[in-house]
Amino acid sequence: MSVVPGWLARLGAGLTQMGERLDERRAEVEKENAEPEPVAAPDRLPPPPAYTPAVVPRPHPVEAVPWGVRVAAEAGWRVLVLAGTVWVLMRVISAVQLVVLAFAAALLITALLQPTVAWLKRHGVPRGPATALTAVLGFVIMGLIGWFVTWQVMENIDSLSNQIQDGIDELRKWLLNSPFHVTDKQINEIAKNLREAIGANTDQITSTGLEGVTVIVEALTGILLTMFSTLFLLYDGRRIWEWTLKLVPAAARPGVAGAGPRAWRTLTAYVRGTVIVALIDAIFIGLGIYFLDVPMAVPLAVFIFLFSFIPLVGAVASGALAVVVALVTQGVFTAIMTLAVVLAVQQIEGHILQPFILGRAVRVHPLAVVLSVTAGGMIAGIGGAVVAVPLVAVTNTVVGYLRSYSAAIAAQQKPERAVEQMPRQTAPPPSDVVS
Repeated sequence: MSVVPGWLARLGAGLTQMGERLDERRAEVEKENAEPEPVAAPDRLPPPPAYTPAVVPRPHPVEAVPWGVRVAAEAGWRVLVLAGTVWVLMRVISAVQLVVLAFAAALLITALLQPTVAWLKRHGVPRGPATALTAVLGFVIMGLIGWFVTWQVMENIDSLSNQIQDGIDELRKWLLNSPFHVTDKQINEIAKNLREAIGANTDQITSTGLEGVTVIVEALTGILLTMFSTLFLLYDGRRIWEWTLKLVPAAARPGVAGAGPRAWRTLTAYVRGTVIVALIDAIFIGLGIYFLDVPMAVPLAVFIFLFSFIPLVGAVASGALAVVVALVTQGVFTAIMTLAVVLAVQQIEGHILQPFILGRAVRVHPLAVVLSVTAGGMIAGIGGAVVAVPLVAVTNTVVGYLRSYSAAIAAQQKPERAVEQMPRQTAPPPSDVVS
């Protein structure tokens, strides 16, 4: 029997043992490199004691706050931010009040004179000469009005003071004989209180007189700023507006660009309508007090024209001034007739002239007029009261346009969003396709 098969058998057995040892070594190496197995948790935890109180799950803090409180808090901090912004803005305006009022006056004068510049340009006059001619004529007319009022007052101040003294004596006699049972002692007490009030404010009046030079310098500065601002607004208003648009964020620029011309049209219509209404008031009330032989009828008519630029308050103040002058100079009957004339003209103005001339675009609710005039007067005096109502009218126009613009943009985007949000329809499987 041959020895070859035995040798092969021993070789095969050796190779088999060597392979088993290699497999065992590989398994040991893999076991050493492998991550340790997690310790299995016990199948059951021990139950808590019977005396342990039940744990109630707590809600999320946002859910624990009532809905109304959350809404109030959200609105509250936003209101505080707006109030802080307005406060800072008011502080800045008060610091540069002269510049702000001068620029606001320039805007009003520009709104009044700009149609004349446009008319001259349409008739072939270049922009520069048209602007210069309109500005010079406008400022000359306003200067003549101021000079005329001052001249009339200075001419009639002596005779008016004598008439006022006589009228006060007649008023005193009328009060003593009136059915109101006013005694001489009460009249003397009223006069004494007035004298004490004037004496208590003597220091303030004196300090105001000493500061007259400062007031004159500020007035001249404001007039010069107004004139220069008016010239540049008349000449280069469009480019100034285009530069202002660059300061607006790009997302809001289209809406602001559309609101600007509408705001300017509202301001122009307001100023033009107010001038016409004030002129009509001054003419008819002036004619009425002239035929009633009230002294200084022409200066009073000019005062009525100027005070008409302060809505509601100006009409009441100028009418009261005319009635007082009539009372102390011509007596009670003339004062009553003057009051009737003032009320009649103002009623015609409020119910016929203003709605017809100003139109709906610049109509402001009387409550908004009173509040805005009061706030403007508290912030910046007479200038603030004059600027308050056109500012409210322009703001109303701008807000209305921006609301309409936002609604139109939302309506245009709504169909696109609806198409994007529609579920996409996939093709049916081949078995459902109709051949």
